[in-house]
Amino acid sequence: MSIDETALTNGELYTVVTNKAGKGKKGSLVAMIEGTEAGKVIEVLDKISEEERNAVEEVTLDMASSMRKIVKSCFPKASRVIDRFHVQKLAYDALQEIRIKHRWDAINEETNAIENAKADGVKYIPEVLSNGDTKKQLLARSRYLLFKSGDKWTDKQKKRAAVLFELYPDIKEAYSLTHSLRMIFLKNTDKKVAYTKMARWFNDVTESGFKSFNTISATFYAHYPEILNFFDNRSTNASAESFNAKLKAFRATQRGVVDIEFFLFRVAKIYA
Repeated sequence: MSIDETALTNGELYTVVTNKAGKGKKGSLVAMIEGTEAGKVIEVLDKISEEERNAVEEVTLDMASSMRKIVKSCFPKASRVIDRFHVQKLAYDALQEIRIKHRWDAINEETNAIENAKADGVKYIPEVLSNGDTKKQLLARSRYLLFKSGDKWTDKQKKRAAVLFELYPDIKEAYSLTHSLRMIFLKNTDKKVAYTKMARWFNDVTESGFKSFNTISATFYAHYPEILNFFDNRSTNASAESFNAKLKAFRATQRGVVDIEFFLFRVAKIYA
């Protein structure tokens, strides 16, 4: 099973519970409940017989405490698996936070240089780096390459990354941390080995001194067992994200949602 949330109209959230075996087709949708309040969702899911709920072996979810509470209450015998992509996203966000900070510094630096040039009555000419970017452009254009593994960079991205990492060694170190975390999930199939490597990763984060990464480390520690459960069956919440995409596509064909009750009725007829 997967549990996730999605917005239908005006940003109103619904909790969506899906069956992975349905493959996004008929039989995929178990429940679609207005709101994300744990108590309300539990009340609805408890209408499913206890025998059927106890038969659920595994549920994938994100790190929201409400989702955790729902699964723990409604599917007590199921293994809870934190989606690895949500885990990795936290690391990517921390990396981008460092890049964005440097970008604002570069913008302020350029703005001050322009003002000084005007005061001196000369034309401002920005410094151009070896790859043809200015500092401001370098930091803006490096956003997407930091999400990718180095072996997937284009030649231009490799040149840009080399310049970026030379100028900003902290971005290089933060990128290395995110890449190491990605490799732990990608390369390991043994839970015990993954446990050891994750512990080493925590040590590397502590030694780096990055405040944003230390915050992530604390978050990971609170969900450690459920994150490691990924290595049992390598289950992710990808099926839930895919189903949410189907809902959004269906909503688009209807030019939005005017009558929510009728929309949910149609979704149930197609996917439940």
